[in-house]
Amino acid sequence: MTAQSLLDRYDCLLFDLDGTVYHGSEAIKGAITGIDAAHTAGVAVRFVTNNASKAPDAVAAHLRDLGVPADTCEVATSAQAGARLLASMVPAGATVLVVGTDALAAEVSGLGLRTTRRYGDDVVAVAQGHSPDTGWRDLAQACTAIRSGSRWVACNVDPTLPTERGQLPGNGAMVAALRAATGASPAVAGKPEPGLFTEAARAADAQAPLVIGDRLDTDIAGAAAAGMDALLVLSGVTTPADVLTAPEGQRPRYLADDAAAVTGPAEDLAVGEKPGWRIDVADGELLVSGTGEPLDLLRALCPLAWQHGIRRVGATTDTAQAVVNALGVRDIDYR
Repeated sequence: MTAQSLLDRYDCLLFDLDGTVYHGSEAIKGAITGIDAAHTAGVAVRFVTNNASKAPDAVAAHLRDLGVPADTCEVATSAQAGARLLASMVPAGATVLVVGTDALAAEVSGLGLRTTRRYGDDVVAVAQGHSPDTGWRDLAQACTAIRSGSRWVACNVDPTLPTERGQLPGNGAMVAALRAATGASPAVAGKPEPGLFTEAARAADAQAPLVIGDRLDTDIAGAAAAGMDALLVLSGVTTPADVLTAPEGQRPRYLADDAAAVTGPAEDLAVGEKPGWRIDVADGELLVSGTGEPLDLLRALCPLAWQHGIRRVGATTDTAQAVVNALGVRDIDYR
């Protein structure tokens, strides 16, 4: 009997973008393979991004430019989620100060709200999303509005944005500046709030969706909040050490290097015991012996680290120590 793949277990794949499908202008190895396989298998695909800087059609066009098959209807952005949240908070026709791109402004105005870039007495809310052009003057306008009592919605609070140049400031970094200046905190529309995932799954008429992402605090936490299983890929910001110390609510069911793993046996990807590896718990340490694939060791380490709150990882053989070293979790103190 052929082992079930993730494509057999789930009827919709909800892909994060930055760090999962691409880094800026470069597609991530394995992403196109996984997405093509899903389409071939008849499994719905949705691209669920916390980046509010582009309209869905522009996101889909960018994906196609990278060789990723994508339709506009498959894209769900935090700008859309932010606009929906704002529309539920303020009266129809209310004036919203937008800090972000024209794509965010279009989503807000598309729901019957008036948009502006400057503070005035008629401003009742602030919508903030990522834009590479946001500057001090934009933040100053928002600061004035928030200090005057305007509602504040952030499309997302990711502190960094993965790019081909590495991690650069994300919307969360700009949100942090306004937090510091105002003492206020925004309502958050995007991940890790569940709305982006639940709306995307609903639009795909999915009964068993799987979230695929690279961030514990947004993708995996958002999946948990939405009651969905998650595959964490190590193609973005999360490291093996991060996974071992993941708090409850940020723990994935599956682990893989990249999204091509959706075609492999699901049980092989699941966290838990793996052939070839033995892990003993002794004196507050996980002691590794045996041999096998490094990622299998990480999958086996995770449940024990999560269950026992283990602070250190060591090895009893040179072979095992080499794999621990390759994972980057050698003698890490997790206090």
